[in-house]
Amino acid sequence: MAKKVAAMVKLQLSAGQATPSPPVGPALGQHGVNIMEFCKAFNERTKTQEGTIIPVLITIFSDRTFTFITKTPPVSFLLKKAVKLAKGASNPKKEIVGKVTNAQVREIAQLKMPDLNAKDMTGAIKIVEGSARSMGLEVVESE
Repeated sequence: MAKKVAAMVKLQLSAGQATPSPPVGPALGQHGVNIMEFCKAFNERTKTQEGTIIPVLITIFSDRTFTFITKTPPVSFLLKKAVKLAKGASNPKKEIVGKVTNAQVREIAQLKMPDLNAKDMTGAIKIVEGSARSMGLEVVESE
């Protein structure tokens, strides 16, 4: 018989660096989950992506066991990494903080495709371009 789901928790954690301190501890502790067990499993699964932010969806069952799914890094994180920015524009409609090429946008769209709700690559590229514009990045043709 299937286990009864008690809760679903979404977190964004640095790959290979999950610790019992906030946000992990309070989010999982209130459901009675073994926090160290989660941290060890998450760090083991993401150790190859060190320094990257990884969204994780944790399913907690009524018997206090859990499973988790790791997703691809957020589009904003990948765009900032591609353009080597610390943060996006404070007013993206008026200020442009950098340029991202079509090739970089396509590469990010391919990486994010499993997590995006796009039917095809064209739709995925449009989603990434929209995120770039909302961060104050200009999408330019590849040289």
